[in-house]
Amino acid sequence: MLKIYGVYRSRATRPLWLAEEMGLTFEHVPVIQAYRLAEPMAPGCPVNTLSPEFLGVNPMGSVPSIDDDGFVLHESLAISVYLARKYGGELGPKDIQEEALMMQWSLFAATSIETPALKISATIAGGKQDTEEGKADIAVSARLLKRPLDVLEKHFAANAYVLGDRFTAADVNVAEIVRYAQGYAPLLDERPALKAWLEKCQARPGFKAMWDKRNAEPA
Repeated sequence: MLKIYGVYRSRATRPLWLAEEMGLTFEHVPVIQAYRLAEPMAPGCPVNTLSPEFLGVNPMGSVPSIDDDGFVLHESLAISVYLARKYGGELGPKDIQEEALMMQWSLFAATSIETPALKISATIAGGKQDTEEGKADIAVSARLLKRPLDVLEKHFAANAYVLGDRFTAADVNVAEIVRYAQGYAPLLDERPALKAWLEKCQARPGFKAMWDKRNAEPA
């Protein structure tokens, strides 16, 4: 059976959302990030990214990871594309060119959007968005996001989804990265096609099922 390691409040949301979309049967192993625990190695502590049993799965101690009947894979974007290709039907690539485009857009989001978007998310989550430091951090991140988000705006003005006319694993990967910047409304309000695409993705039953489980986890 497929095992997905990682709590919902992590990058594991990407394969967990995709699994909901595909109706996959899987075992969820809720490995929490060690930095969220005061004493991750204390007796009785939850399984976390420093626990020996998880390091035996992923020596880097990062989530998510999967074990698909003995095939172990790390890194959320690669996991999503793998699951889509093996199980996904319409959510997976139809040919090698679509698989390449899935990787292109997923890596584009990870390298050009994720870091400044996470800065915005962390600033807001920390309640610092109205402080002078927080405003400055958000302003810098917004400037860094201008070009890549403009690229997405142009793309979604002409395409319903990342690969054109159908929802795929690439939309899951990109949407879960863009979500980090969603709390700063001007970024999406200024880009209506991007905003409409993200809202359409997040209106899907698969996203809602994943998000309900995420909200049920301790913050």
